[in-house]
Amino acid sequence: MTKVKVWMAAWLTAAGVWAAVPQAATVHQRPANGSTAKRETVHPKLSDAQLEAAIRAKFAKSKINEDKFTVRVQGGVAIIDGKTGVLQHKGVATRMSKTAGALAVNNRVQVSDEAKRKAAGNLEQGRRRAQVKRGDGRSERK
Repeated sequence: MTKVKVWMAAWLTAAGVWAAVPQAATVHQRPANGSTAKRETVHPKLSDAQLEAAIRAKFAKSKINEDKFTVRVQGGVAIIDGKTGVLQHKGVATRMSKTAGALAVNNRVQVSDEAKRKAAGNLEQGRRRAQVKRGDGRSERK
């Protein structure tokens, strides 16, 4: 922790505010090879049913709710099934599950072929836009 964080923690503890806010614990582990310590955040363990409810609540509040993904949790591992027409929704579902507290995510969401073609086209268009030749003159905005 930096000096500022230590000072803030001490001040908030003295004020009685810090104790009321639940904090995730940070675990310090020293790797076997003797290199620098690895920091890992440990979240409070939720039951599978609680974790599944938390993930569904996160999905319900977001734009990916329209895709109607199904979620199951077994042993802290979230299993997401469904189909989507937006490539980014698959990654969002994984990140939301991890932030809800899942230990791991098995994302089985299938992305439509149309979404894959659109993403590939956008990527190619961005590559062409990024290629600027040295001899090309630049237009000025008026």
